[in-house]
Amino acid sequence: MNRFATLCHKELLRFFKVSVQTVAAPVLTSLLYLVIFGQALEGRLAIYEGVRYTAFLVPGLVMMSVLQNAFANSSSSLIQSKITGNIVFVLLAPISYGEFFAAYVVAAIARGLVVGGCVLAVTLWFVELRVHAPLWALAFALLGAGLLGTLGLIAAVVSEKIDQVAAFQNFVIVPLTFLSGVFYSIHSLPPVWQQLSHANPFFYMVDGFRYGFFGVSDFPPLASLAIVFASLLAVSSATLGLLRSGYKLRH
Repeated sequence: MNRFATLCHKELLRFFKVSVQTVAAPVLTSLLYLVIFGQALEGRLAIYEGVRYTAFLVPGLVMMSVLQNAFANSSSSLIQSKITGNIVFVLLAPISYGEFFAAYVVAAIARGLVVGGCVLAVTLWFVELRVHAPLWALAFALLGAGLLGTLGLIAAVVSEKIDQVAAFQNFVIVPLTFLSGVFYSIHSLPPVWQQLSHANPFFYMVDGFRYGFFGVSDFPPLASLAIVFASLLAVSSATLGLLRSGYKLRH
């Protein structure tokens, strides 16, 4: 337990010490999205009855921040440790691959929730928002952050350079996030694009999280929760298998 706590504490300190970069910067980016899209589409686009577009947009921006920052935390930390060579001090320590996995993912969840909470707090200055089902919102935020933190570990394990991790984020994580319904309801899309959206696991995270605020969603929230949970289990099993094998870490 002390080994897990020590590694987790190290990972938490890592992003808190550069909070301007890891917290303030993504909060500013989300605020810019809110101002630009809110000003451009407020009053022109109605998603849910009685819900302003800017209010609809806020949960999507919060969840987008949670997901992207959870991925960035675990992936950047591990790839930097591999490149600088200090990963050897963790590998030589009497820490199990399960503790290694848990420490990185918990730190990723923490960063995702901190950034998401800050985004929510800042946007509430501009939008009046009520939480319909806070436990639903929290469940999707935790599972989503855990899933992206785990994906970040996979990206860092299989990568040998920062450029490869950046490519994974730019060509996989960012597109899937933007196409998950952050800025729109999938019911406003043509049928073909609606079907493609259902193949995007990020859609279920964003839609389920938004349900926690408005009590309405584009997909049944319980089914979304089951899909996200199953995805987390599958990705976690794959990640633990990679860590156990020592692939590109010990060999």
